Amino acid sequence: MTRCGVRGVTACLFVIATPIGNLGDITQRALETLREVDLIAAEDTRHSAALMRYFNVVTPLVSYHDHSKESEVLQLLDHLRSGRSLALISDAGTPLVSDPGYRLVAACHTESIPVVPIPGASALTAALCASGLPTNRFHFEGFLPVKSGQRKSRLKAIQHLESTLVLFEAPRRLPESLMVLLDVLGDRDAALCRELTKAHETIRCDRLSGLHEFVAADIQQLRGEAVLVVRGFEPEGEAITPAAMLLVERLARELPPRRAAAVAADITDGSARALYQWLLEKKHDS
Repeated sequence: MTRCGVRGVTACLFVIATPIGNLGDITQRALETLREVDLIAAEDTRHSAALMRYFNVVTPLVSYHDHSKESEVLQLLDHLRSGRSLALISDAGTPLVSDPGYRLVAACHTESIPVVPIPGASALTAALCASGLPTNRFHFEGFLPVKSGQRKSRLKAIQHLESTLVLFEAPRRLPESLMVLLDVLGDRDAALCRELTKAHETIRCDRLSGLHEFVAADIQQLRGEAVLVVRGFEPEGEAITPAAMLLVERLARELPPRRAAAVAADITDGSARALYQWLLEKKHDS
């Protein structure tokens, strides 16, 4: 049997998307592969066992997550080296999107073991396409840091990105995160996408201030993980590219701010005035 699209090859890692809520979103190809592989590596075997029972998949499960030891990764590699196949799944959605797995995938590439993605449900793309915000360019930030100071610092680092911002957030941190987004980014257009594909799915489009008021007034919005989609930076004057920001920030460690801005503008074809103003604002915020 050809299991990974390469004739005669059975040693293969399949990266398989599973439903984020609605079980009808699993693909036929995902089910066929989960039934055919020799072993399934799951983020939480108890959670995934219920999913497998529902779809009558009897393939053995083993645990693989962010805190797995290196020895456990090596055991999975030994399984693949022996010529057997392996499926990698997360608790919900597409593996490796704010979920564990990259170490195993990278190790497979190093050892020339085929890696085959089987796409499907993703909270990231589901929220983005339902948000009503620009989708031609987006920046996926994942989960913000837990500590408030680190959260604010991370938002300051991306506040001038012109791409639409997509963030994941846990329910208990949602009010605080909306407040710090409003504080750092300003009152931008945004969308709250909560419990996507589930019975209590919520998609609310508003400004960040309105979303904060909405969540504060309804305790039900603190249930289930949420995706926040936020409009990117819209410069009133000259645009500042992320590359120019990084360059001028580095030059400012060695040169006076105005000189650093002039040199960075010359290299990046940007605006010295805008870069100088950006440096002053960054210094004021820090």
